[in-house]
Amino acid sequence: MRTAHVARATKESSVDVKINLDGSGLIEIDTGVPFFDHMLSQLGKHSGFDLTVKTVGDVDVDSHHTVEDTSLAFGQALREALGDKSGIRRFGDAMVPLDEVLVQAAVDLSGRPYLVHRQPEIVELIGTFDTTLGRHIWESIVAEARIALHVRVLEGRNAHHVFEAQFKAVARALRDACAIDNQITGIPSTKGVL
Repeated sequence: MRTAHVARATKESSVDVKINLDGSGLIEIDTGVPFFDHMLSQLGKHSGFDLTVKTVGDVDVDSHHTVEDTSLAFGQALREALGDKSGIRRFGDAMVPLDEVLVQAAVDLSGRPYLVHRQPEIVELIGTFDTTLGRHIWESIVAEARIALHVRVLEGRNAHHVFEAQFKAVARALRDACAIDNQITGIPSTKGVL
């Protein structure tokens, strides 16, 4: 089983993440930030990963620390669940529409963190959720997962749709990249390590 359990505690938050890369999309998410819960639910469901996230953070200040620390813990859990990455496809990509939005995502489970993120200007708040955290979520996941991730919003105007399509596209790209490929023996790199 390719699983991981990460507990991360700071003075600003307490995060507990469990992931099973070979799951069936079972999700249980509670961060205290409802819109972020909705996005993480998309990530778990559409990747096919079983994902449990429980975060208690200083949301009385704002949602920044909670979102950041949860994203870091998710990235770490993804990296740990992948182990030495033997037999994985390594690369994954997806093009996902959501009404007027179209998002392209591509991932390389390379061991090297790098993010390219392009999205149109959108409103600053979705309910009480600060949309400026969008890029920071991906930066945090990429940093701890040590992956290269490209996310491009090709079309779109509704902020909720812009966010949701990104999470669905990244989920589908991760699903492909993390999948075991029976034609691959060992680690998919001429270096012998990822």
